[in-house]
Amino acid sequence: MFCLRYAITFCKNGVILKLPQEVVDKNGFNLGVLYKEEKMKLSFRWYGENDPVTLEKIRQIPGMDSIVTAVYDVPVGEVWSRESIAKLKKQTEDAGLNFEVIESIPVHEDIKLGKPSRDRLIENYCENIRRVAEAGIKCICYNFMPVFDWTRTQLDHPLPDGSTSLVYYQSQVDAVNPMNGDSDLTLPGWDASYTREELAAIVAEYNELTEEDLWDNLAYFIHKIIPVARECDVYMAIHEDDPCWSIFGLPRIITDEKNLDRFLALEDDVHHGITLCTGSLGCSAKNDVAKMAYKYAKMGRIHFAHLRNVALVEDGFEERAHLSSCGSLDMFEIVKALHDGGFTGYVRPDHGRMIWGETGRAGYGLYDRALGATYINGLFEAVEKMSK
Repeated sequence: MFCLRYAITFCKNGVILKLPQEVVDKNGFNLGVLYKEEKMKLSFRWYGENDPVTLEKIRQIPGMDSIVTAVYDVPVGEVWSRESIAKLKKQTEDAGLNFEVIESIPVHEDIKLGKPSRDRLIENYCENIRRVAEAGIKCICYNFMPVFDWTRTQLDHPLPDGSTSLVYYQSQVDAVNPMNGDSDLTLPGWDASYTREELAAIVAEYNELTEEDLWDNLAYFIHKIIPVARECDVYMAIHEDDPCWSIFGLPRIITDEKNLDRFLALEDDVHHGITLCTGSLGCSAKNDVAKMAYKYAKMGRIHFAHLRNVALVEDGFEERAHLSSCGSLDMFEIVKALHDGGFTGYVRPDHGRMIWGETGRAGYGLYDRALGATYINGLFEAVEKMSK
């Protein structure tokens, strides 16, 4: 009989490490040292009980470790009940998966706009951090995009192989005017909780806001939440704007390396980090995603990675299969950069095509994301073995 003495966790240069574990027998005699290597943790987005992709199916994907989910029935800005959080935890763990990542706790528009109500809403946000931490959550993904969480112009664009995917064509975006409440034109991803008139009104408010104003409001928010995240030992991971440029004249600031540097400088704390989304950054040819992956992994500031491929086209971009040759991104080089930078956080296959006749939530079917997960597993296994 033997057992492992608990390893001591510590932080060096922003990277979470573990000391070697001593192997001892039942009498306490030291039998040597076992080095336990920290590796990435594969995860999968799940939208709750109404998601046609069930936890039981997700559990069957090789190497799957964690579920990424959220409480979806509480208005933005309000506090999540402990009962709802506990239910998610039990459902996930009963399926044999870990409950460690939330995506996301949405940031209320009043916080982004810097309205007087923001202090109450930020306190609610901090309370949500505390409550999910109580349930074992280690990482929270969130974003600071004005109004539109993400923007695509079509959700079922046919690709040459017969699959369908999400696409963004600038000419189609330019044909839409959200300031026109009488317009019949809308885009996928628009918040259905707004009427056309309400959407026009909130866009008008943002049009009065400069990028520097948005930076100020983001800094105010960050300075309030990071001390709470530090106390709870929760890693906050902002998601880049999707796509990573301004649309409809709205300010967007989490877009490139320069702005990510500025963002990370707001708080010199490892709990203040990013979600590296290869698709959001990679939809602009100006972003060297592999370089950024290595840089921020080395800093210990990537806590979550969304891995997907996009093909850059003249008028925008198309989401494609994860395989490097299917798009414009070198997924091997990105994974290698993450590994070489010491990344040991959470990873999920982000978005997928609809293949093999599957129907469901656009971008979030089972089949292509499962293929993406196995491809990601293979890439990480390859670079890990190459490094030995």
